[in-house]
Amino acid sequence: MDPLTQGVLGASLSLSASKKQHLLAAGFFGLVAGMAPDLDVLIRSESDPLLFLEFHRQFTHSLFFIPVGSFLCALVLHRLFGKKLRLSFLQSWLYSALGYSTHALLDACTSYGTQLLWPLTNERYAWNLVSVIDPAFTLPILILLVFTMLKRNAWLARIAVVWALTYPTLGMIQRDRAEAAGWQLAKERQHTPIRLEAKPTFANILVWKVIYETEDNYHVDAIRVSGSIKTYPGESIAKLNLNRDFPWLDLNAQQGKDIERFRQFSNGFLAKSPSDELHIIDVRYSMVPNQFNALWSIKLSPLASTNDHAEYVTHRDNSPESRQLFSDMLFDF
Repeated sequence: MDPLTQGVLGASLSLSASKKQHLLAAGFFGLVAGMAPDLDVLIRSESDPLLFLEFHRQFTHSLFFIPVGSFLCALVLHRLFGKKLRLSFLQSWLYSALGYSTHALLDACTSYGTQLLWPLTNERYAWNLVSVIDPAFTLPILILLVFTMLKRNAWLARIAVVWALTYPTLGMIQRDRAEAAGWQLAKERQHTPIRLEAKPTFANILVWKVIYETEDNYHVDAIRVSGSIKTYPGESIAKLNLNRDFPWLDLNAQQGKDIERFRQFSNGFLAKSPSDELHIIDVRYSMVPNQFNALWSIKLSPLASTNDHAEYVTHRDNSPESRQLFSDMLFDF
């Protein structure tokens, strides 16, 4: 989730449990601790472009790390501000822990994947309930947080927490409706999906990207879920087959290992790019939900040495045509 949402939700939970005289401190500690797990984005390597994929939403986002992460936040925040705000260290730790505890669970509500149970498992949990940026989710929390501080009333923060639970629940209902429509669409095509997932599109829970896997291909469609269901049929693409798609690749070299790392990150949803024969794309994400115009990929090189890494590449499909296609789906009343 975006940093603003993480911060205001962390502050809301801390405020909801604070005493009136501690509202400022609780809100500030919860705000900072709510954003703190994303400091893992600083774990990068110039020589290994995929390193950040392994560590983002890993140990700092584990539920088992909450006591440790919040303790570290409390150490810093209490030393800088706690005494001035007349907090004991335990109070600083409590407000930090409440803020920190919201982060990973909120991230797991998105589609990116969060290692909630690391180190017991490296599985990335993605519940596909909300977009990583969704104003309809964030703005009510932000407004209630502001009025909590202005009115000095913790009950407003508790309402914000209730909204933070309600909106993903609505997203779950919408996701299940989109998945049901996806299964029906696959049946009409006489396909038997190996797996099928519906993912929220940017900033809304109305239009969903439904992707399903058959024996040889991935199929993607956009489905708008409101009072009625509307389907926007999309594309299909062949699943990645390294022997067919990259016959020159040494699977024991570093590029071969990087493909497996990228496969784990993408939950196996990989294909050879239709527009660039050296790219392997993560087919789960695109600006237009019924297309395979991927947001990121890795680029291989037939000239790479045994120890050379694959290149990580981001693609920003922000063309007027793509924005219009998506807008037409979102506002198709």
